[in-house]
Amino acid sequence: MIMNKQLYINEIQALFDDVQRAEVFEDQKMMTDAVPMFPVSEINAEYEKAKGKEGFDLKDFVMANFDFLGAKISIHREGQLPIEQHIEKLWDELTRTAYEEKGTLLKLPKPYIVPGGRFNEFFYWDSYFIMLGLQVSGRVDMMENIVENCSYLIQNVGFVPNASRTHFLSRSQPPYFSLMLDLLFETTQDEKIYTQYYDTLEKEYAFWMNGEEWLDNDTCVKRVVKTKNGDMLNRYYDADNAPRPESYLIDIEDSENAEGQEFYRNIRSACESGWDFSSRWFADGEHIQTIETLNIAEVDLNSLLWHLEKTLAKSSALLNLTEKENYFTQRAAVRRQMINTYFWDEKTEFYKDYHLKKHKNTPSEHIAALYPLFLGLADSQQAESVAKNIAEKFLYQGGLVTTTKKTGQQWDLPNAWAPYQWLGFKAMKNYGFDELAEEIKNNWCKNVERVYSNTGKLMEKYNALDTETIAGGGEYPNQDGFGWTNGVYLKLKQN
Repeated sequence: MIMNKQLYINEIQALFDDVQRAEVFEDQKMMTDAVPMFPVSEINAEYEKAKGKEGFDLKDFVMANFDFLGAKISIHREGQLPIEQHIEKLWDELTRTAYEEKGTLLKLPKPYIVPGGRFNEFFYWDSYFIMLGLQVSGRVDMMENIVENCSYLIQNVGFVPNASRTHFLSRSQPPYFSLMLDLLFETTQDEKIYTQYYDTLEKEYAFWMNGEEWLDNDTCVKRVVKTKNGDMLNRYYDADNAPRPESYLIDIEDSENAEGQEFYRNIRSACESGWDFSSRWFADGEHIQTIETLNIAEVDLNSLLWHLEKTLAKSSALLNLTEKENYFTQRAAVRRQMINTYFWDEKTEFYKDYHLKKHKNTPSEHIAALYPLFLGLADSQQAESVAKNIAEKFLYQGGLVTTTKKTGQQWDLPNAWAPYQWLGFKAMKNYGFDELAEEIKNNWCKNVERVYSNTGKLMEKYNALDTETIAGGGEYPNQDGFGWTNGVYLKLKQN
């Protein structure tokens, strides 16, 4: 079982700690991705013997004992191809296999697409948006590979980790597996997909609901929470309360003036959302030291779990499992009611997260409010109000921004991320706001085309306000590749 695999990072903790604190590499992810070339016990012994000697060079020692296997992806460019042709070539350049475990990299049964840049492994929610483009490109085999890899991880780990490395075995990412099945069904029209992966759907659901049986005595257990009214919701959560290996020194430095005893777990839990990081999670709306992800139940997560419950009900019906069909249908109906009760803010007429300790909506206005429209949960009046808010507060010349606050965090203003351009377009189309949908599509696609024309690159994120520049913010530079940008761009251009 993958879960029993000891993390080699733990085995080289003293060396790892020294390397990260000394900032041997500009990007701390480099050391987490390194593959030991010799038995770890030998490397540790050699390090203890050598580190005190005169003239010892830590970086030289690391480079002599670890292989970095092309940690950063280099994109090959032939002149300036038309953007669609460039993306078609990128699918092959971003394809990887991992048929055996190497260092922290988990093995997977099928080839997969990586995001690009520093991200040289399989990522969970990225893969859904990559699949959108694979569908347009007619690469059904790779779509099936992604679904199969997710199923393999759910069956062997119990969930799809944030990414396919051992240090991500404490958290997942937004649960998109049921939506992946919908996309594959839309492509193949083969209903057997739902019955084939029924057990996988159930196992992923069990992961997100793990601990609900203990909620009578506690208000929060892992990813399940109970409100003061006794209603059940879900939140993002990470099992570990320690610095993230891939951002080790950053977390240690940020924790120095942090509030509370669970700073690291709050940081990691925000990573499970995919939004690392945003004012959405900050108690003061400004500073990462006030991060309180654990106190928040999220509209996006609960909407996705409603979709998972609906998919389980549909799959149960296809298998003639009447009792389970009724069970999941009832669960979805209750969750739909809870989404309306706890995430719809009457004052602003917008969906917001729910603060579990303050018993009210959080003040953050953010683009995850699109989920109830994307999945068809909102009524027509709610949809109209959300559309008005989106048009007035989130839509700029270069696409939809994620929040209305500028903090320097990468999931805040002014950045526009590919997933939310697709969610925004589809959400507006679902409720007949075709003109707004087209504006979202055109604003972002033109921004992508402008940057590509100027740089030859497809980026991880874009600046929606200043379309003369490239987006910034966050813990690392803007990355080139880029899986979900490629996928969403192709899908939007097709629509």
